[in-house]
Amino acid sequence: MCGILAIIGKGKDEELVKEMSKRMSHRGPDESDMFITENGHILTHERLSIIDLHTGKQPIQGTSTAWMVHNGEIYNHEKLRKTILKDHTFRTNSDSEVIVHLYEAFGYDFCNMLDGMFAFVVIDGDDFIAARDPLGIKPLYYGIDERGRMYFASEMKVIADQCITFSTFPPGHIYTEKTGFVKYYQPEWEDASKAVHDVDYKAIRKTLKKAVKKRLMSDVPFGVLLSGGLDSSLTSSIACRLMKKSGQKIHSFSIGLDADSPDTIAARKVAEFIGTEHHEVHFTIEQGIDILEQLIWHLETYDVTSIRASTPMYFLSKAIREKGIKMVLSGEGADEVFGGYLYFRNAPTAEDFQKETIERVQKLSTADLLRADKSTMAHGLEARVPFLDKEFLELAIKIKPEEKQPKTYDGIEKYILRKAFDRPKKPYLPNEVLWRQKEQFSDGVGYNWIDTLIEYCTSQVCDSEFEKAAELFPYNTPTTKEAFFYRSVFHKFYPQVSAAQTVRKWIPKWQENQDPSGRANSAHVQADVMIASELIKV
Repeated sequence: MCGILAIIGKGKDEELVKEMSKRMSHRGPDESDMFITENGHILTHERLSIIDLHTGKQPIQGTSTAWMVHNGEIYNHEKLRKTILKDHTFRTNSDSEVIVHLYEAFGYDFCNMLDGMFAFVVIDGDDFIAARDPLGIKPLYYGIDERGRMYFASEMKVIADQCITFSTFPPGHIYTEKTGFVKYYQPEWEDASKAVHDVDYKAIRKTLKKAVKKRLMSDVPFGVLLSGGLDSSLTSSIACRLMKKSGQKIHSFSIGLDADSPDTIAARKVAEFIGTEHHEVHFTIEQGIDILEQLIWHLETYDVTSIRASTPMYFLSKAIREKGIKMVLSGEGADEVFGGYLYFRNAPTAEDFQKETIERVQKLSTADLLRADKSTMAHGLEARVPFLDKEFLELAIKIKPEEKQPKTYDGIEKYILRKAFDRPKKPYLPNEVLWRQKEQFSDGVGYNWIDTLIEYCTSQVCDSEFEKAAELFPYNTPTTKEAFFYRSVFHKFYPQVSAAQTVRKWIPKWQENQDPSGRANSAHVQADVMIASELIKV
C-alpha cells in the first residue's frame, strides 16, 4: 500500500527527511506527504492508493492531537467503524483511519482487534506507538541516530545511513517508549503441543474461502499471481468463484523463461479451467542477471533463495503494473503451514515436523514475505496472502502433524489441503494441477534459470576472493561463490554491520544437500509428471 517513515525527536532537516522518504517512492507512486507535529516529530508517507482513492491521503489526524501513518490493509475496518468506533468522527473513508481512533479509544492495547496486514506509527504529543502485523507481512525497520532520535521506516535503505544502529521490527509486537517491545500476538498454535485436532476438510475449505473473500477488498483493478502450483492456483480459483456473480473477469499472471517452463504450462491449464483473462510473461536469463544489483538493492537481503525467487517475481510485478493492476493475491504461506517443502518428508518424527512448520511460519518475514513484499512493491504492486489469515492459521497449524505429514499419504505433500478442494462434481482445479508435486518458484520458472545463475555468480568470484570470505564477512559468512557474490553486492549498498544482521538464511533441514532449491531434495520429480490418481483416493 505504501512506504512510511517516522522520526521521533526534534531537529531533523526537513529537506533531508523528504529525500530519505523518496528512497522508497516506488512503494507509493501516487501521493507523497509529510507532517511535522507541534513537538517536532516527523511523519512521511509515500502512497499507493487502493482503498479510498480520493480522501485517504496520509498522515491522518485523529479526533484531536494524534497523527498516524500506516502501510498495509485493514480488512475489518468497516466492521470496526460500525461497532466499537461508531461514536468516533472519521475524516476519510480509508481503512487506515481506524488505527488512530483505536489508539484514542484503547491506548496501546488494540492491535489484536485489527484483521489485516500492517506496519504503523501513531504519534500523540510526545507519546507514540509503533506496531507490525502478526507475521510481518508488511516490512518495518527501526533505528537510533547519534542524537537519540528514533526512526521507523518501511525499508532499510531509508534509515541505514542515518542511524548508528538499526534492526528489523519484530512481527507481532508493539513498541512504545514506556513499554519497549511487547509481543501482542500470542496464538495457541505457537505451542507445538496444541496440535491435537483431527482434520476437518470442510472447515479448511470454508476458512480459506473466507480468507480470500476479505482480501478482495479494493477500489482499484486487481489480479492473481498464478504460478501453476497448488497454492496460487487454489486462491485464484476461489477468487474467480467469488467474483463470478459480479460478472468481473479476473486477470491472472504467470512467468517463465519460455512457454514450455513447468510453471507456465501448469498456469495455462489452470487459467483456462477457472476462466481468467491470462497473461504470460517471459524473461531471459541474461535479463535476470542484468538486474541482480538493482534487485538486491530493493530486496535488502543476501539470502540465496530469496534472490533466486525474487528475480522472476520482479519482472512479473513490472508487467502487472503496466497492465494497470495495483493489487494481486499470492499463495505465500501454505508450504510453511502444511509442511509442503520436499524436505519435510524427511522429518524424523511428527513432533519434529510440527515444530518445523511453526518455526517456518514464525520466520516468514525474513524469507517469502520479504520477497513477496519487496519484489512487488518495487513496482508499486501490493500482494495479499490469504493462507496467512489469522483464523486460517489457528485452524490449520493445530491439526495433528500425523495428518499433515507426506509419509502418511505415500509421499504426497500438503495432502489435506489438496483433499479439501478435491470436489469431483464442482472441481476447483484440473486434477493434474491439484495433485502436482511441489515445485519451488525459482525452479518452476525453468530449471535453466537456477543452473545458469549459479554458473554466472561462480564465474564472478575468484578463488582468492572466496578464500577471504570469513575475513570480509565474519557475520553469516557465505559458504558458496553464489552466496559470496550476492553478499558483495548487498555490502556495496548496505555496508553496516546492522544491515548484515537483519538477514536470515533460508536453509532446508534433514537433507544432505543444503542448496535451497527443491531439486536438491532426493524426493524431487519433474513437475509435469502426474501423481497417479489411484494413490490419492481415500
